[in-house]
Amino acid sequence: MPPQLSNGVASQISPSVQFCNGAGLRSSPKHGGIARRTKFHGKNLLPVLVLVLSCLSILRLLKIAMITSHSSSSFQSNAPSTVDLEFDRRLKTSTASALTPKEFMVLSKIITRKAPCNLLVFGHQSQYVNLSSINAGGITVFLEDDPHKTSEIKADFNGTRVYNVKYQAPAKKAYDLLKHARGNPACSPATNMMYQSTCKLALRNLPEEIYKLKWDVVVVDGPTEDSLDAQGRMSTIYTAGMLARGAETGKTTDVVVHDVHRTIEKWFSWEFLCEQNLVSAKGKLWDFRITADQSNSTSFCSSETVHLMS
Repeated sequence: MPPQLSNGVASQISPSVQFCNGAGLRSSPKHGGIARRTKFHGKNLLPVLVLVLSCLSILRLLKIAMITSHSSSSFQSNAPSTVDLEFDRRLKTSTASALTPKEFMVLSKIITRKAPCNLLVFGHQSQYVNLSSINAGGITVFLEDDPHKTSEIKADFNGTRVYNVKYQAPAKKAYDLLKHARGNPACSPATNMMYQSTCKLALRNLPEEIYKLKWDVVVVDGPTEDSLDAQGRMSTIYTAGMLARGAETGKTTDVVVHDVHRTIEKWFSWEFLCEQNLVSAKGKLWDFRITADQSNSTSFCSSETVHLMS
């Protein structure tokens, strides 16, 4: 509430208006005539002051609201859209897992040495656009779980095929899946018809030609995401090892795994691709050369299994 004004203060504020308790008109000797003095009570002025102050407060609030609204709209216009954030996320993910020039050179030499051949790639990076040209005359198949990346690959170019796949095993299940594979005969390399396997690591929903073709080179670089809740590469590494061992007896298949600095890639590569099959390593890229063996062996590696801390 505005402060109460005394008669003295009010007379100072408005010299031409006097507050008095008397009534009537008095003569003014100074002006030589009768001066009309209007009488007001202090309580009659309070509503007017309250109204004025209220109007000023409302105007001030409106001004603040306009400034806030302008700042908000300006921020929103400069803020990235959902599409921009998604693109930025995919760009960062792609850059973080991209092959270095030396790593790509190693991969190119492996494919060149066997071209034209059957090349299977789990995942897709921008550099892989050139793999179809390197493998001209052969068959190049990409298996990618990101629809955005799938649309970037030119199918039917130099025998290129593209399939969108779904993975069901998050990275946080890696240790449980590894224990499952070690204790389940259905996960052994002697298993036939992997698309009917009961092993939890087996990818059973791939296109039919993936199981029928005999692969010369298999590249594991997908799924791309790297977090506990994202899809891990446990199944792709296991499946790559199974496909290599399912070829004709004596046939060799190069299984190339990228990002081996990560725990899952390292664990599962040692477990299902085996140290004795490692023929080269460059940066974060390992090349395992596996010879198909139809001896119905129940173990992947001849050496002692790598033991993991529980």
